[in-house]
Amino acid sequence: MKKIVLKSSSPRRKEILEQLNLDFIIKTFDVDETLNPNLTPKENVKNLGLKKALVNKDEFKDYIQIGCDTIVVFDNVIYGKPKDEVDAYNMLKKLSGNMHYVMSGLAVIYKDIILSDVVESKVYFKKLTDDEIYDYIKTKEPFGKAGSYAIQGIGNELIEKYEGSLSNIIGLPKEKLIEFLGEINEL
Repeated sequence: MKKIVLKSSSPRRKEILEQLNLDFIIKTFDVDETLNPNLTPKENVKNLGLKKALVNKDEFKDYIQIGCDTIVVFDNVIYGKPKDEVDAYNMLKKLSGNMHYVMSGLAVIYKDIILSDVVESKVYFKKLTDDEIYDYIKTKEPFGKAGSYAIQGIGNELIEKYEGSLSNIIGLPKEKLIEFLGEINEL
């Protein structure tokens, strides 16, 4: 197996790579995550995943380089990480009783090979009361999470069901990653 570098500080992405028993290092870089209003959410997240994989590409030319970005999309609006408790409440209130998409832009680079795709999952929220939303916010779990929740944590109690890749909803679509790594390792 070739050396791998994950270009992310996300503990969830690190855990997913560890679950796959991959030997990797983590390097983080500041990347401008400004969204382009002329692009769809899917195009935006694909670009961000690729941008993260490409940052300092030459420094890791002998590594498989992984970049990923995950967003929550409801009613064609992207919901990022909440700025504060009010922002978290507003996001959770909108998601309450509705289905939304979780999209991850995954890019894997090795030398001149660039593999990039978007993985989409559907998440259905239960109808939440204000008290349930406030109680969840008090746990502090919504902070640092796109859409203000973590399906792998207490936030699981907010969810009625999901369709698609659970690891995608957590933040790194491992099925697509395994596919990409397989393509590269065939070389």
